[in-house]
Amino acid sequence: MAAALAHLLLLLALAAYGPTYAGAAKMKVVEEPNTFGLNNPFLPQTSRLQPKRDPSPVSGPAHLFRLSGKCFSLVESTYKYEFCPFHNVTQHEQTFRWNAYSGILGIWHEWEIANNTFRGMWMRDGDSCHSRSRQSKVELTCGKSNRLAHVSEPSTCVYALTFETPLVCHPHSLLVYPALPTALQQRWDQVEQDLADELITSQGYEKLLRALFQDAGYLKTPEESESTQEGGAQGLVFETLDSCSKAHKELSKEIKRLQSVLTQHGIPYTKPVETSTSEHLGSKIPTDRTAEQLLGSPGLPGNTL
Repeated sequence: MAAALAHLLLLLALAAYGPTYAGAAKMKVVEEPNTFGLNNPFLPQTSRLQPKRDPSPVSGPAHLFRLSGKCFSLVESTYKYEFCPFHNVTQHEQTFRWNAYSGILGIWHEWEIANNTFRGMWMRDGDSCHSRSRQSKVELTCGKSNRLAHVSEPSTCVYALTFETPLVCHPHSLLVYPALPTALQQRWDQVEQDLADELITSQGYEKLLRALFQDAGYLKTPEESESTQEGGAQGLVFETLDSCSKAHKELSKEIKRLQSVLTQHGIPYTKPVETSTSEHLGSKIPTDRTAEQLLGSPGLPGNTL
């Protein structure tokens, strides 16, 4: 009896409020998207982040492979940073602006190795930043849980990330030698023996180790890393005359392009004095005699290789 009375009162209340109340009861609350701008999930795929290349294969200590396929985020100020081990690093502006920034700060490239230890993960070939690509170095440190602990930008377009994980708390967890397959371990043993027997120089030792790490997939060869080399002081170091000449031609081409832009906008500039490649290099170009000295003189570092 009481239930029937309650139902009757409910019907009378709905009738009193009329169709407006009934329509309001059908309203649906739509949750707003949690990201905006270029990373808005409602935008077409072509408007989202577009990487320049695929990440390098997973490599390094096998116990870290379980991190592949996972992502870890950190919000600092108005930006959200995401680190996906062996994949990429991204940055997302957390605002409601229609053109909120989202970008790739680097794609998994190679390890940094020093003193038989994996020192960090290099993410290169990120979004363009002036005349270079953004890149990030991720340092792995011991922590109670997997988390992205810190992000900074020590220099323009170069980012430094600290990732904490219990997977690197063991003192031997980041050693290179145990991570190598048996064949490469034996090859390393032979290199150590040759150094001890003074069959190779310290420079030759470093070159052989680097080649070994490249064969293991931990480091990239100069050819593979060519597209990721950035400007600055490191860009002034060339291993061969051909690479130096190539860099000079590319710089000359870029200077002409910039001069054209300035001319189009009526901006005056001082035209540099034209010099040839040989004039730029000066006495650095080896002569036949210096070539013979490099190839044939005993006692020079690296001749034992």
